[in-house]
Amino acid sequence: MADPKGFLKVTERETPKRRPVPVRLMDWKEVYEQGDGETLRRQAGRCMDCGIPFCHQGCPLGNLIPEWNDLTWRGEGRQAIERLHTTNNFPEFTGRLCPAPCESSCVLGINQPAVTIKQVEVSIIDQAWQSGWVQPQPPSRLTGKTVAVVGSGPAGLAAAQQLTRAGHTVAVYERDDRIGGLLRYGIPDFKMEKRHLDQRLAQMTAEGTRFRAGVEIGKDIAWGELRKRYDAIVIATGATVPRDLPVPGRDLTGVHFAMDYLVQQNRAGAGEAVDNQITAEGKHVVVLGGGDTGADCIGTAHRQGAASVTNLAIGKQPPSERPDHEPWPMTPHLFEVSSAHEEGGAREYLVSTVEFLPNEAGEVRAVRVAETEFVDGRRVPKAGTEHEIPADLVLLALGFTGAEQDALREQIEVPFTGRGDVARDAKYATDQAGVFAAGDAGRGQSLIVWAIAEGRAVAAEVDAYLEGASRLPKPVAPTDRAISL
Repeated sequence: MADPKGFLKVTERETPKRRPVPVRLMDWKEVYEQGDGETLRRQAGRCMDCGIPFCHQGCPLGNLIPEWNDLTWRGEGRQAIERLHTTNNFPEFTGRLCPAPCESSCVLGINQPAVTIKQVEVSIIDQAWQSGWVQPQPPSRLTGKTVAVVGSGPAGLAAAQQLTRAGHTVAVYERDDRIGGLLRYGIPDFKMEKRHLDQRLAQMTAEGTRFRAGVEIGKDIAWGELRKRYDAIVIATGATVPRDLPVPGRDLTGVHFAMDYLVQQNRAGAGEAVDNQITAEGKHVVVLGGGDTGADCIGTAHRQGAASVTNLAIGKQPPSERPDHEPWPMTPHLFEVSSAHEEGGAREYLVSTVEFLPNEAGEVRAVRVAETEFVDGRRVPKAGTEHEIPADLVLLALGFTGAEQDALREQIEVPFTGRGDVARDAKYATDQAGVFAAGDAGRGQSLIVWAIAEGRAVAAEVDAYLEGASRLPKPVAPTDRAISL
């Protein structure tokens, strides 16, 4: 184990400092400063090597957290990354983007702040890249079997890497002009700089994975044609249909889905020319939705020079401490201040949007809102509480309703659930032979760590389908929404 008395000697949780707000708003670089090695070692030493490490269950990937905490404390960075890669293909992504349900399950969290698991994780992989320890792992033999992975987000990339290493010839199709899915176009650079994605894609290319960007399956190549070309298909297209808000004024100029806004900024940040870019510069911005996507919009708006930013949520403000109905080791829903919230703006809860109000030019000028009240379990605007909030730009960050369905239904007759997800069984297989579904496309909008877990799991099932059996590992945490048929 790590330091046997570490959790007794070090009782405080130490994380890297965020760069000063005035400084980081001047660029798009990641907000955290370089971590201190001794602080990291001290924090890793707080790991208790519990008899039952609940952090394993809290992590959908089943990461071997006590093992690599111990190795970090001992200064064995190379062995630590080997343990980490055993269960996680992309710790540089999860270490930056995952909300760390493992930390909510940390046994130390019963009466002390939890171990800084996420920070230890990202430090291990960053050191590994810097030290040249992350190398391509091409297969020792080829099976002669071919697999098409449609979608290049974390689920698709994880499935592709695992299947390539198993010896299959894998092609990843992406309709955007660059590979990465939401990791490329959706996640702001201040949360994860794209160099981390690029270096991992270079490794995968060297291993033999083939990437086909700018190809939309269902349009450029029919799904039926893809089935003829490949022995198996993995649908990893994500849950990309945004939840709309059908209130008066929705069609006004200046009211946009959050992802349309974020994708344009990612493209601009990559040096592309974006015609008629949606920008917050000099505008009063209202962001509807209190989740991660809403926070991404807030941070982006600040960096673009918004005049003001207001974040509205229809529900109640979460508690600051773990509520009784979400006891340890459950993941509690808590009020959090992300780096974007720290940078300014107002946050308001129990606010229902009534309508968007226009100016004479047909552009949005304000959002008419009311206090939220609960009637028969429904959230509705409370009469008599209406008021206006100035708005030149409104961003809808209300989540997603499922995968895009038309081409899949029409061309290969893949069934969908009532939630809008691709229907599949416990082995991630649809009712079409050789067609599998993983990630948000099959489980609905979820976390990046679940996407990678499902990518690894579906790879093992595809390998078994093609070869009769598989030696590929599967995450030990249950994929609780895998059975949809």
